[in-house]
Amino acid sequence: MIQNKERRLHPRIDQELPLKLQVNGYDFKTTTENVSCVGTYCHIDKYVPPFTKIYVKMRLPVRSGRLNRDSDVQCKGVIVRTEDLDAGGYKVAIFFNDIKDDQKQRIARYVNQFLPK
Repeated sequence: MIQNKERRLHPRIDQELPLKLQVNGYDFKTTTENVSCVGTYCHIDKYVPPFTKIYVKMRLPVRSGRLNRDSDVQCKGVIVRTEDLDAGGYKVAIFFNDIKDDQKQRIARYVNQFLPK
């Protein structure tokens, strides 16, 4: 029997994280549906075409011992896919094309804690 393994170089997880987007003078507050260290997928209420540049601010919950604190990740991205929803709004896939290495590593560490060992 062949197992279906995801072949992505950067694994993603289905996780709802607070997300703020700025694009073309509009601000969106939403949550991620899935996330990896190179991009995210989310729902917004206004059409934004593919190849549009976007500013991303995402909040990662961080547990350090007994303390819980949030860590913001900020980067620039580009919308690589926009899907019109029958129920209203749009699903957009965002590729992080301008992200500092420490921010990328922070997301990777967050994602890795949910992956099977």
